[in-house]
Amino acid sequence: MKKVLLIEDDLILRENTAELLELSNYNVITGSDGKKGVALAEQELPDIIVCDIMMPELDGYGVLETLSKNNSTRRIPFIFLSAKTERNEVRKGMNLGADDYITKPFEEEELINAIESRLAKVQILNEQKENEESSPVDDEEISNINQLKNYFLDEGELMSFGEGELIYSEGNHSNYMFLVEGGIVKSYKIDEQGKELITRVSKEDDFFGFSSFTQNIPHKEYAKAIKDATVYALKKDILSDILLNNKKLSVEIINFLTEGMTEFNDQLLQMAYGSVRRKTAATILQFVDQFERNKQEGIKISRNDLASVAGIAPESFIRTLSELKKEGLISVEGRNIKVLNIERLRQID
Repeated sequence: MKKVLLIEDDLILRENTAELLELSNYNVITGSDGKKGVALAEQELPDIIVCDIMMPELDGYGVLETLSKNNSTRRIPFIFLSAKTERNEVRKGMNLGADDYITKPFEEEELINAIESRLAKVQILNEQKENEESSPVDDEEISNINQLKNYFLDEGELMSFGEGELIYSEGNHSNYMFLVEGGIVKSYKIDEQGKELITRVSKEDDFFGFSSFTQNIPHKEYAKAIKDATVYALKKDILSDILLNNKKLSVEIINFLTEGMTEFNDQLLQMAYGSVRRKTAATILQFVDQFERNKQEGIKISRNDLASVAGIAPESFIRTLSELKKEGLISVEGRNIKVLNIERLRQID
């Protein structure tokens, strides 16, 4: 009989939910608040946890954060049960590492199906792990970046973000790595004066969100959709296991991260020493290279984002755009910038 830990502060809802789970042949343990729930999880090591969000002592987000730091509880499937239906609340729960999010009021079948599917997934993964341990390890299974991308597509969770929507914020726990399926995502930092510095622009088929593969540390930057974006998210501990078993892939990931650092260092040098015209031209070219498929129609991106990458004030950037337009190097219509003479643009110093 599978063991379910139900953490819920509402007495009537807790008793009713526990009863329906027991009738479905589950062994149910209940906790009336977050702190008691954490203690029960560490003591009982249930097969799955169903947890409310708004609770005294410690809310559901705090419960999940605490358990994710404990090696004995961090892999237990976790389902949020909450009256919060706003998209940002659902996204926050999933970014913290929850496996599912059920909103109140819910149907009995909805909860049972969610629990059964998560337990079935754990059972399948455990069986696969046992088979892998009992048979020779195939080092070639995921040995390069392209195979890893295919794994993201097959096993990752598909998430959608509207233009301007945050994917994660600085300080959020980095439970996922991401692969862009479509759209554009910017990664950026904000300094003490509130100025934004874009550290990376990720397009279709690009990874982002890399942090420590072995430690549960928070993100040190923000990520936001520049335009509508769909991304595949893969839990960091799964990726960590893949890298531990595939040395060739680990080397490719190191090279990938090194290339990213080199690009960022070049950008910093450009910001420090380049003229305003050179910075503006280089930034436009950088985005054109990123948006390869849109070279004919131009790039569609806000002036503030372009200025942030260039490291200059938006006013100076806009003024320089006007100069380049008058010289016939670019055309500007609304947010759309099209390069008319790429060779002359590259020669600007």
